[in-house]
Amino acid sequence: MKALVKHHIGPGLELQEIPIPEPGPGEVRIAVRNAAICGTDLHIDAWDSWAAENVTPGVTVGHEFIGIVDAIAPDVATIAVGDRVSGEGHVVCGTCRNCRAGDSHNCRNVESVGIQRNGGFAEFVVIPATNAYVVADHVPDDVGSILDPLGNAVHTALSFDLVGEDVLITGAGPIGQMAAAIARHAGARHIVVTDVSEERLELARQLGASAAIQAGEANVRTTMEALGIVEGFDVALEMSGHPSAVQDILATVNHGGKVALLGLYGQTPDIDLNQAILKGLTIKGIYGREMFETWYKATSMLGSGLDIAPVITHNFPLEKFKDAFDALRAGTASKVVLNVSNG
Repeated sequence: MKALVKHHIGPGLELQEIPIPEPGPGEVRIAVRNAAICGTDLHIDAWDSWAAENVTPGVTVGHEFIGIVDAIAPDVATIAVGDRVSGEGHVVCGTCRNCRAGDSHNCRNVESVGIQRNGGFAEFVVIPATNAYVVADHVPDDVGSILDPLGNAVHTALSFDLVGEDVLITGAGPIGQMAAAIARHAGARHIVVTDVSEERLELARQLGASAAIQAGEANVRTTMEALGIVEGFDVALEMSGHPSAVQDILATVNHGGKVALLGLYGQTPDIDLNQAILKGLTIKGIYGREMFETWYKATSMLGSGLDIAPVITHNFPLEKFKDAFDALRAGTASKVVLNVSNG
């Protein structure tokens, strides 16, 4: 089968012919239709310090995908051949304290699809049956291929009550854009999104932002005044991974406000935590999705009017993966889907 492999230490990926995998005990094999590129895949392709520390060369990359189950292990009864499924990318141990307590999204021994185990930039991928999520008919394949990052946005945005609240989202990448759509769908009053890319900000406007502006505390405060936000934002969602964005949040969120942090930082943020203490803020770190409550909420919202399709701006065949990665790096694309098979 064709597979996009991290074949050596250093930058670059290679499209290779590798054996079709067989499902082991408790596993299913999926014939992949579409797979989407994540920022994590860009890190692996570039082979930055994070990738060098976390990725073993030889792995097939990709953790956002949709396809049809074409083989199951004899002991699998919850998923059937022919089911159209997406895959939860975090494979948990099931035995640590959090897993046994029903908080498997906080598993301390998590293994990630496309990072530590072979992923979905291939014609076939094998995952545990418990990680396969049957996708409702109302969700098209393109959207179904990005349920993983949509889940990140859902987990982050719905961590706090949004009804009637004023929301600040820092970072207008695909997850920030989807978070704006979710906040609007959930009943937020004003949604302000910040970024440095005008193309990304325009997509945030299309997806429900009240205002989408260039990043910076001065711009945020001017926009607050224009919208009539007097006391500060009630909820803030940090999606950018830029230290200055955290400081903008701490400066403009209201006393008693709620802050969810999803973006990862390449360097330690230099921030004034006294503001968090003196304002009595609640700060929550977000990693991945709550399994599987987030998946239920995401697909339910997609069936009740949530539209995230504008986030997908480009489609490429798997063979043109280099063009797809280049489009993301150039900033001309938001979410890019690789077409693996038309089956």
